[in-house]
Amino acid sequence: MSYYSFEDMNVWKLAMEIAERVFHLTAALPRSEDYGLTSQIRRSALSIFANIAEGFGRSTSLDKKKFYTIARGSIFETKSHLIYGCNVNYFEESKVRALNETIDKSLLELHKLIKSLEPKTQP
Repeated sequence: MSYYSFEDMNVWKLAMEIAERVFHLTAALPRSEDYGLTSQIRRSALSIFANIAEGFGRSTSLDKKKFYTIARGSIFETKSHLIYGCNVNYFEESKVRALNETIDKSLLELHKLIKSLEPKTQP
């Protein structure tokens, strides 16, 4: 599928939703976490949609794939921070479970996007 703007990409929309939900989820964290978990998880969530947008703006498939792959890594980093937040009772499991559903959708779409950029092999 061809897009005129990264804003039209469903994967970018999902990534933006993840970042917004992470922001609201972390708003109630203790001030002692401002430079710890709060900062880390927000930065990793922001990195997802930012790298998708940057990849969109690149001209070669190889460059695009590089940034989309970085975005995928940021999704896993965000998910890892969410697990930690649950383990130390900062986050409600039900909220994280719901957010993880969006994360999983985003991962699937990003995986398809990355695969579409790989060179086609001849049989």
